[in-house]
Amino acid sequence: MRILHTSDWHIGRTFHGHSTLDALAGVLAALVQQVRDQRVNLVIVAGDVFDSATPAAPAYTLLTDTLVALREAGARVVVTSGNHDSAARLGFQARLLREGIHVLTDPLAVGTPVSIDDADGPVHVYGIPFLEPALVRHLWPGVELRSQAQTLDHAMGLVRADLATRGGRSVAIAHCFAAGVEPTPHLERDIQQGGLDVVPLSVFAGVDYAALGHIHGRQTLSDRIRYAGAPLHYSFGEGDKPRGSWLIDLDAAGHASIEWLDLPVPRRLVTLTAPLDELLADGRFAEFEDAWVSARYTDTAPQSDPMRRLQARFAHCATVVHAPAVVAERDGRTYAARVQAARDDLELIDAFLAHVRGGEGAVDDERGLLREVIGDRVAAEAIA
Repeated sequence: MRILHTSDWHIGRTFHGHSTLDALAGVLAALVQQVRDQRVNLVIVAGDVFDSATPAAPAYTLLTDTLVALREAGARVVVTSGNHDSAARLGFQARLLREGIHVLTDPLAVGTPVSIDDADGPVHVYGIPFLEPALVRHLWPGVELRSQAQTLDHAMGLVRADLATRGGRSVAIAHCFAAGVEPTPHLERDIQQGGLDVVPLSVFAGVDYAALGHIHGRQTLSDRIRYAGAPLHYSFGEGDKPRGSWLIDLDAAGHASIEWLDLPVPRRLVTLTAPLDELLADGRFAEFEDAWVSARYTDTAPQSDPMRRLQARFAHCATVVHAPAVVAERDGRTYAARVQAARDDLELIDAFLAHVRGGEGAVDDERGLLREVIGDRVAAEAIA
């Protein structure tokens, strides 16, 4: 059986105030074409289909259109909910969709698979929606469920018990923070509480493949336990990570050969670091003029209106950070001490500038301008 593993679509997410809906629609259309070209039998979407528990109407439209297109491309589809999704809102669509599209959001159905037959017999697909221990422990009285690890271990116990009676090949789908992964800083919503919610890989024993979601970059934790990552870049921290999905061929014995399929990147993400004048004019940055840009300008002092100036060259500049290459040494004096030591207005202003600009006082051009202004004021006061 040929399986495509994807996850973390985050339909409805914005990128620094910009909608990603059109870009994601294009990428998902490319994914549908891959399903058609590769003659995929089953598509797995491992959670975080939506970006929020209350998605807007266009997000539902994109999801429905994509799921139907995947089915029309010849694949069965199994979708589970993640920690961003509302299981109830995602699950309400299940009965509205055509045969062959399965949206699994009910914790009590964890041990009941979607079974799909091919020439080698059935493949049992067990979808485990994101299980928040505090919200599901009442469903299994007498079972200690205080952490993600305990909760997923219990869910996989139900999977293994059911599989023992059915036999055949198997796939589990889960949305979690598995041991050994490398998260993108400040991106994946934290579902850890200390170390309690890191899920050991041993939890996924007993199935032929574990399709995981939550981490936005592809990761291989073992030959049979993988993250596919998100199909679109949602932060500059992901800019160097490929986007795509895993293509799994499951043979009659449950052994898998696995290949990575790249997806297109609608607009690349880059972080550019240089003095502001170089960012604005240097030819080496010309290739990034149509990219999403995070600019870090290294001038010692803050520059005026850097975002507007950068966007004149980089129309998709999304963030600007002042990151001085050299930070002036502090002399240990407080701002109050600097003010008290000032002998005239020029030194008073210089003390203020040094205070707010990381130790750098007025430069020569600024001193000339200040002398003119102060001289004009003194002359005006004398006339008055």
